Amino acid sequence: MSQFGYAIRQLSAAQKSAKGVSLYSRYVNRPAGRVLAAAGYTLKLTPNQVTMISAVFSFAGVVMIATLRPSPAVAAGIFAALVLGFALDSADGQLARLTGNGSAAGEWLDHVVDCAKMLALHMAVLLSFYRHFGFSDPRYLLIPVAFQFTAVMVFFGGILTEQLKRADRLKSGAGTVPAAPASTLRSVALLPVDYGVFCATFLLFGSREVFMVLYCCLFAAHVLFMVAFLVKWYRELSAPGR
Repeated sequence: MSQFGYAIRQLSAAQKSAKGVSLYSRYVNRPAGRVLAAAGYTLKLTPNQVTMISAVFSFAGVVMIATLRPSPAVAAGIFAALVLGFALDSADGQLARLTGNGSAAGEWLDHVVDCAKMLALHMAVLLSFYRHFGFSDPRYLLIPVAFQFTAVMVFFGGILTEQLKRADRLKSGAGTVPAAPASTLRSVALLPVDYGVFCATFLLFGSREVFMVLYCCLFAAHVLFMVAFLVKWYRELSAPGR
C-alpha cells in the first residue's frame, strides 16, 4: 500500500463530527483537505508547514484583491488562491491527527493565521472598493469594516466558547462529549457564513454590481448569525451544571 493510499484510508476513518459544519465544508473542503493532508504525509511535511503553505496561498489571494484591477481572469485567480488556502487550512489539522504531531503551538499558529487572513481579506476589499470600484462614499467603504467586525466576532466567539467548554470538561472530569448527529438543515443554514462560500463570491469579483450585492448579502447574513451565535454561546456557558 502506498503512503498516500494509507493516509487517505486512515483519514477517511477518522473524520471529525459534521455537527455544526456547513455543506461546503462537509462535502467540499474537508474531502479536499483530506487529499492534501495525504499528499503532505507522503511528502513528510509537518502540520505547521502545511499551515504556512495555507497562509501563502490565502495571502496571495489577499494581495491580488488589494492590488489588481478586477477582471474575470483576476477573479478566477483570487478564487483559486483562497479556496486552496482554505483546503490546506483543513489539511493541517487532519495531518496532525494522522501523525499524532498536534500541539498547542500548532493550534495557536492555525488560529492566528485564520484570524490574520480574515482581517486582511476585508481590508483588501476596502482598498479595492476605493481604488478600482470607484466607491469614494464613506457609506460604501464602511461595509468591509463592518463585515470584518462581524466575521472576527463570529470566529473569535466560536473559538473562545469551544476552549471554555473544553476547559470546563477537563476541570469537571467529564471527558469528551459524544458528537450529536449532523443536521442537514443546519448544514444548509450555515452556508451564508461558511468561509468557502465567501471565497466563491470572488468568482464574480470582475463584475462590480454583482459582487457588491453578494458581498452585502453575506455581510447581512453574518450580522444575523453573529447575534444568534452570541446569544446561544452565552446561554450555553451560563447554563447551570454545564
